[in-house]
Amino acid sequence: MSDLHRPNTHRLYRDRENAMIAGVCAGLAYYFGLNRKGLRLITFLFALPFLPFVVVSYIILTIVLPVKPEAPKQDEVKEEFWRNVSNAPSDVFGNVRHRFRELDMRLQRMEAFITSKEFEIDRELGRTKLGNSGKQA
Repeated sequence: MSDLHRPNTHRLYRDRENAMIAGVCAGLAYYFGLNRKGLRLITFLFALPFLPFVVVSYIILTIVLPVKPEAPKQDEVKEEFWRNVSNAPSDVFGNVRHRFRELDMRLQRMEAFITSKEFEIDRELGRTKLGNSGKQA
């Protein structure tokens, strides 16, 4: 199977391989990186007071979620990496915005130093080196 046609590993599926009923809890646990038994226990505890809501939600998720496709096994390191990678545009753009903000702050500090009296005095006394060539300014 080529990389263009492989299934998205960062998508919510029903996991029939690890299913107890329909694989909804197993799929949710895999997607969010949770313990399957813990999620099943939480679902059961929520089912006690909210039985109609939990049953209806489970049935809807069983109908809506596709079954996890059979895919060639990847090594665990790659699988863990891709599980932690987020494809959400807000996360990607938030990271880019943060990096630009950091670069802007560095540039502002450099401009403040270059335009300061301290830099002027250092340059006049020959104590400031500019660049990697080692030449005096």
